[in-house]
Amino acid sequence: MRTSDNKIFAVWKPKGPSSAQFLESVKKKLGIRKVGHAGTLDPLASGILVVGVGRAATSRLNMTVGAEKEYFVKIKLGATSSTDDEEGRKTKMDVKTFPRIQRVERYLEDFVGNIDQTPPIYSAIKINGTPAYKLARQGQKIELRSRKVKIYSIEIISYEWPYLELKVVTGPGVYIRSLARDIGEALGVGGYVAELTRTRVGDFTRESAVDVENY
Repeated sequence: MRTSDNKIFAVWKPKGPSSAQFLESVKKKLGIRKVGHAGTLDPLASGILVVGVGRAATSRLNMTVGAEKEYFVKIKLGATSSTDDEEGRKTKMDVKTFPRIQRVERYLEDFVGNIDQTPPIYSAIKINGTPAYKLARQGQKIELRSRKVKIYSIEIISYEWPYLELKVVTGPGVYIRSLARDIGEALGVGGYVAELTRTRVGDFTRESAVDVENY
């Protein structure tokens, strides 16, 4: 496959690099300078990253940001993380009784629809022009405001303590790390993202995504 200028397409980001780092490899592979992306993926996440090549395409990426997104997430219950994912400092919770799946199903219903969600402090949201994660790494106390987001559906793929695997379909602006944290808190056992894959952004799917490593 060869990609022309002023085109929007999907690439498959592997686990490891940040979205910005991965975008640099895309630029080198394509031999162009002007490349943008819509919808950042955390370094520990893999999946669909929508890319725009050329000025005209990158200016249209804001339409993709608002597209419906689908994720597969493995949540580890029984502990919390300072970053709400596998990367952070863990705090083990004293869990006397593991929640049964019926209880999990009941609590998950509260997270479907229009909900209030507070972003993770280790996020790119800017506070007075500085990304929150930079302030957090400096040890500064950060308080981010909650905001309205929409989750269309949550489906349990499997549940075997301490791991809860879900398929989640969301609107724009949803942090899956926040969802994992809040589900664990609601269950009273703590929780964080152990694995995360974004499998769809709008009409872009795994099947239509370019594997840059094999480009």
